[in-house]
Amino acid sequence: MRILLVEDNQKMARFIKQGLIEQGHAVDVAENGADGEDMAVSKPYDLTILDVMLPDQDGIATCRNMRRRGIKTPVLMLTALSTTGDKVQGLDAGADDYLTKPFEFDELVARIRALLRRGLAQEASVLKFDDLELDLMKRAVSRAGQRVKLTSKEFALLEYFMRHPDRVLTRTAIGEHVWDMNFDNDSNVIDVYVSMLRRKIDKGFGKRIIHTVVGTGYKMSLEESDE
Repeated sequence: MRILLVEDNQKMARFIKQGLIEQGHAVDVAENGADGEDMAVSKPYDLTILDVMLPDQDGIATCRNMRRRGIKTPVLMLTALSTTGDKVQGLDAGADDYLTKPFEFDELVARIRALLRRGLAQEASVLKFDDLELDLMKRAVSRAGQRVKLTSKEFALLEYFMRHPDRVLTRTAIGEHVWDMNFDNDSNVIDVYVSMLRRKIDKGFGKRIIHTVVGTGYKMSLEESDE
């Protein structure tokens, strides 16, 4: 998924970004509240991680402004302030969850998973499509009971497909959600990754589930498409 990280501490931002990339997420970083607010408005993020202590406007004001501008993306606030009053203030500003610094990275990942699950038809940590299963916690994939080994980017791409079954996903949408802001729309990297993913989850099984929609993009479906 594509995540916006608003954090002015460059060392902390690098640590969080690298860890999330290793988890298969695409991450864009803003170093102040104003830039974070503008990026949240202009790009389709799945989650925003927002530090409270920012150099221009604090995270609470930034979150409040994002909500006023119609941004409904889940917001996870990070702060060194741990009193109940501080947390209430952040939640009242529109945040969905609150994590106090210092924190274990595993807890950050768990909270991100929980926020990304909200709104799904099921609250389980396993996504399923026909005989294909993707375990978000174990980061494991299997089809027809057979383990499938994927790279982090392939895992992220498959997760995006499985969260949007039977929907045509354009190359632009895939690039926006699975890659970061530096993604080149003119490259063929999406087609290359989809091809690699298909070889791993379609080849050798009874039916294909990832189909090309000519001139548009791709779709995860049990129905055959013209390619």
